[in-house]
Amino acid sequence: MKKVYPVTSLVTGLFVLSLAALPPAATAGGMRSYRDDANGVKKSGKLRADHRRARNVILFVGDGMGISTVTAARILEGQLRGENGEENLLNFETLPNVALSKTYNTNQQVPDSAGTMTAMMTGEKSKAGVISVDQTVTRGDCVSANGHELLTFLEEAEMVGKSTGVVTTTRLTHATPAATYAHVPERNWEDDHDLPAEAVTNGCKDIARQLIEFPYGNGLEVAMGGGRRNFWPRSEADPEETSKTGERDDNRNLSKEWVSDYPNAAFVWNQTQFDAIDPAKVDHLLGLFNRSHMQYEYDRPNDIAGEPSLAQMTAKSIEILRKNKKGFFLMVEGGRIDHAHHAGNAFRALTDTIEFAKAVKTAREMTNNDDTLIIVTADHSHVFTMGGYPTRGNPILGKVIGNDSSGNPEPGYKLAKDGMPFTTVEYQNGRGFAFLATGGDTRYGVPINTGRVTDLTDIDTEDQGFHQEALVPLSSETHAGEDVAIYSGGPGSRMFHGVQEQTIVYDVMDKAAGINHEFLRENRE
Repeated sequence: MKKVYPVTSLVTGLFVLSLAALPPAATAGGMRSYRDDANGVKKSGKLRADHRRARNVILFVGDGMGISTVTAARILEGQLRGENGEENLLNFETLPNVALSKTYNTNQQVPDSAGTMTAMMTGEKSKAGVISVDQTVTRGDCVSANGHELLTFLEEAEMVGKSTGVVTTTRLTHATPAATYAHVPERNWEDDHDLPAEAVTNGCKDIARQLIEFPYGNGLEVAMGGGRRNFWPRSEADPEETSKTGERDDNRNLSKEWVSDYPNAAFVWNQTQFDAIDPAKVDHLLGLFNRSHMQYEYDRPNDIAGEPSLAQMTAKSIEILRKNKKGFFLMVEGGRIDHAHHAGNAFRALTDTIEFAKAVKTAREMTNNDDTLIIVTADHSHVFTMGGYPTRGNPILGKVIGNDSSGNPEPGYKLAKDGMPFTTVEYQNGRGFAFLATGGDTRYGVPINTGRVTDLTDIDTEDQGFHQEALVPLSSETHAGEDVAIYSGGPGSRMFHGVQEQTIVYDVMDKAAGINHEFLRENRE
């Protein structure tokens, strides 16, 4: 039976953001926690007390949304309105408090999403590839994870009676959303078919099953994204891609179980069903809008059955979650920014970032800055660069036109030493140039083509099918290891400042909401 913890025993008294309120930098047994033991809150001494309590917390994660991505998306959004672009600001860039976040995993200088989201959701850095378990766990080893699960902020929110939600454009079982509710030593264990025999024997549960069997509070109120295949059995055809089936071997349809497990519950898989949901009547909503990941924003209008935008899912989630007078926690991920970068398609990475900013705008308009903490950040960056000295207002996805000696735009493209033009945005590694008629992911079906092998003079580099040049040939473009930005507003947001460990995201959410995480972790069941 799911246990609801009494709020009175778990919530701290008067909320004062002070240096003494921050957690120590080491855990029991001497294992380093990688909290802010340098250049962080404890060494600042300049923070003003904030007596407001965050009744609601919304965490926005732009997967792979490094600072170069934010800058380029800012310019593109402005240029789509007919402006030069450079002077534009994405909505979340107007939030009042900004910091930089150090993204490394405990075993990798350049991180993956599993380890980084674990840091943000649990306050502890961990290894690449593991989800909400500590750094002592061996990746892929079920037994090693036993007893090493890290309580997440979403779980804590449920334990104190808040409503919770997870929204993403990836599969709901992908690394970033999974880290809010699941605990596994292998990020790829998305359904039971992915589990090795050792894991099955030793009782490890796949990620999709952990979402449905969530043990805290009264369960998640909202979960929306892609990934139907991980929730449906092989015996059932997908309703949209009818020639394909689910992937579960246990013959369970977890979406049906969601509806039967909760009162006033609903399951939707297309735009029409989503639009028909009345938030006043639905208390638990599961939306699985694609068999795998949802569409990129540019491709969304062409989806077979139709699917909602990230902003629409954010709005619907808030309408359901805010019915709880105790407040809510919502995590919203712009997950396909990352996928477009991996494919080397800047167009889709930037247009998905623009939609992500619209989702933030929606949340800010629907909530009150006095009782809602909003955090916008990335889990990591990408090797996505912007350079070449283009003139002001040069199309961000275009070829570089420079300035002459008088500072005026030159009449033609700037040429490299090989005599060919080049683009403002490029990738340091990846699959390289391609010009395709269809979406970003089709790049994987075309041979690697790195370096300066094609004259771009007559190629429309602003087209959605253009994939940027890359230097180092790899099967997929990689993450980058530089710091990412944190933008925030609302109660507790002043704690973000300077350069901080990524675990600060959890610490600020925890303190701003007034949750006694130490009590919860000692008394969890």
